[in-house]
Amino acid sequence: MNVLTHTEQVVKAVSQKTDRILLFYSCGKDSIAMLDLIAPHFKEVMCVYMYFVKGLSHIDRFINYSKVKYPNVSFIEVPHWNMSRVLKIGLYCKPDPKIKLLLLKDIVERVRVKTGIEWCFYGMKQADSLNRRLMLRGDDYDLQAINNKTKNVYPLSLWKKKEVLAYLKSRNLPEPIQYSKEAGNGLWFDLKVYLFLKDNYPQDLQKILSAFPLSEKILYDYQQSLRSQNDERGRIK
Repeated sequence: MNVLTHTEQVVKAVSQKTDRILLFYSCGKDSIAMLDLIAPHFKEVMCVYMYFVKGLSHIDRFINYSKVKYPNVSFIEVPHWNMSRVLKIGLYCKPDPKIKLLLLKDIVERVRVKTGIEWCFYGMKQADSLNRRLMLRGDDYDLQAINNKTKNVYPLSLWKKKEVLAYLKSRNLPEPIQYSKEAGNGLWFDLKVYLFLKDNYPQDLQKILSAFPLSEKILYDYQQSLRSQNDERGRIK
């Protein structure tokens, strides 16, 4: 059985239980492919985007594209669970010890209560890591993808990165943002992310710096490093 057939079986099994689902959507390759795979099979697909800073144009481009392409798809935007840690410890901001630390499961439960939708789809794959592989092969998972107890679903469980990229190409779907070529290249307080935005989406970088002005130190330290390297080359010459 190929991975596409497996995904079709997973989606069909869940569609027999409900016609409304949640999809945790990151604008990455897995969520783009997954939305295209599942949208035709449910009456309502509510995508949940967990934002780092809200209103970034390079993110909104994917959200708006999805709303137009799939008439049964809508979006809800919530702060990323990791932002609770950022605000509590004061990473590039003033710390707030009163902030409660959250996990993904906390966000999931809040969205479930708000929307009344129980079944949640995620883009995690066994190929992502050893932990993911062990989890999705556990006894609690039907078809290595459906946990009927938690009502969490992983339709791309058996896929690999190259198969996801091939699917995007075959369906003429938009390529995801690549902040860097490294694994786990999501939007974060990272030099490669800041340099990518500086070169390609400077208005989005300014929004992040407005929200977390102390994070400009990332770029300042980089510029200082370049100056030191240039001074060192000058001395060598």
